[in-house]
Amino acid sequence: MRRTRLDVATKDLDPPFAIVDLDAFDYNAADLARRAAGHPIRVASKSIRVRDLVSRALERPGYRGVMCYSLAEALWLSEQNVSDDLLVAYPTADRASLQKLAANEIARQRVTIMVDSIEHLDFVDAAIGPHSDLRVCLELDVSWRPLPGVHIGPRRSPVHTPQQAKVLAAKINQRRGFKLVGVMAYEGQIAGLGDNPPGQPLRAIGIRLIQSKSGPELIARRTAAVTAIRQVADLEFVNGGGTGSLELTGTDPSVTELAAGSGLFGPTLFDGYQAFKPEPAALFALSVVRKPNKRTATLFAGGYIASGTPTPDRQPSPYLPEGLKTLGLEGAGEVQTPVTGKAAEQLKIGDRVWMRHAKAGELFERFDEVHLLHGDRIERTVPTYRGERHNFG
Repeated sequence: MRRTRLDVATKDLDPPFAIVDLDAFDYNAADLARRAAGHPIRVASKSIRVRDLVSRALERPGYRGVMCYSLAEALWLSEQNVSDDLLVAYPTADRASLQKLAANEIARQRVTIMVDSIEHLDFVDAAIGPHSDLRVCLELDVSWRPLPGVHIGPRRSPVHTPQQAKVLAAKINQRRGFKLVGVMAYEGQIAGLGDNPPGQPLRAIGIRLIQSKSGPELIARRTAAVTAIRQVADLEFVNGGGTGSLELTGTDPSVTELAAGSGLFGPTLFDGYQAFKPEPAALFALSVVRKPNKRTATLFAGGYIASGTPTPDRQPSPYLPEGLKTLGLEGAGEVQTPVTGKAAEQLKIGDRVWMRHAKAGELFERFDEVHLLHGDRIERTVPTYRGERHNFG
């Protein structure tokens, strides 16, 4: 029984604390590689935020390089020799980090920054002055726009058409101090949107319809855009996809690598997919500190709300013992989290309840360390980014 194994392994720890079950983590890593069908997977570090676990993923077959969420993070991972292939997934306006990048020859060989406009190049030049070639990745928008004024997908790059991509690629190549080496095109309306949301059958139908139409369109447009870019630039990589879209993105002939991170931990937002089901690997434990009535147990702390829309699916969820739920009028709180259900009748003061976060790496913004479990014991305890005194978000 998993609950017993977790309780026994952590019996000497006082909640709140966080764990990663390495057996589940390794299972998820292997399943992601299977789904990638031969494409290398770039590890999305924002979904991990534990240096030891980023390295653990990179040591496995099928994984290569890191997709960082800030330039400062990429510079730090380079200093720690976590990887020599560090792609910053978002444009940066961090002048201090740009200056450090420009001054560090090793980092310039390892780190690739993201741009989607000439204004980004202008900002870099203004921040650091004359500089040696910086590695650049062009972000292509692959949101779905079926009708004028209709935008389905994240608001990311303004570069939407193959012609726009070719024009920008040519301008980057003509610009002194920059070298275009890659393209990224993230289909968030598929990779980050579950097609089987629990208890929402009508929403599921709508999402599947959108994805069935969006998928072929984005593959055709991304292929055309990459073909156009290759006419003016020698690309080292074309990155696409995410945990939720590995199979689809892998069918795109223009894509050379995929990206994934959340699937290693299996947070609750990834319960809503038909094609795969990750094991919950990242958990946190809370203590029962009150029993307001027979069917309610109140836990200490727990209000670790995920980013995004302020909707119930961003709340953490009780996992073990089974049969618990939070209260609709109280939810997970700053200092207390009431849970109710038949399983609450058996809970006593001091018992622990195991919780799951809605997202992956965001959990570790709350903890300085994470306990890594293997089998029925704690194998070791390692610092999170926060525990190493780094906050990149």
